Amino acid sequence: MNKIIVSITGASGAIYAKCLLDSLVKMKDQYEAVGVVMSDNAKIVWETELSNKDYSNYPFNFYDKNDFNAPFASGSALYNTMIVVPCSMGMLGRIASGVSDDLSTRAADVILKERRKLILVARETPYNLIHIKNMETVTLAGGIICPATPSFYSKPQTMEEMAMTVVNRILDLAALKNPSFRWGS
Repeated sequence: MNKIIVSITGASGAIYAKCLLDSLVKMKDQYEAVGVVMSDNAKIVWETELSNKDYSNYPFNFYDKNDFNAPFASGSALYNTMIVVPCSMGMLGRIASGVSDDLSTRAADVILKERRKLILVARETPYNLIHIKNMETVTLAGGIICPATPSFYSKPQTMEEMAMTVVNRILDLAALKNPSFRWGS
């Protein structure tokens, strides 16, 4: 059974985190546990972009960004998927260089060393060469870069529907059964 870590950073794009958490609530039969880590900036961005503090209403275990006693700070807890959404370039850089200075970067380090699934939903534009090289480093280490780039072939009508085009890709990458628009269906 899946055990999932969701790390929410302070990059713009809180709607992606919200839509992911909303989706996970509906998929509770597909995982054993979800642990969530939010940076201080993530909370500020969520409140600014979504005009609420609803992140505190989800039925998941939330961990302080410096809680190295969280179960997923060790590979023995068998968390098999980590999603960083949105993933700031600072977080990407720390993960790429192996800096484990908080729970999110430690968890990413654990996921990579255990050869489990790390999905980074990069949210920045344009990318500079440092960003691209960090993405290459993470990819070579086994991580997946999933840019927060919406698709339009499903004809999304709202901002949330547009964000869901990215979240549906994240759920697919996490190997969760997810009924969503499929090309050619």
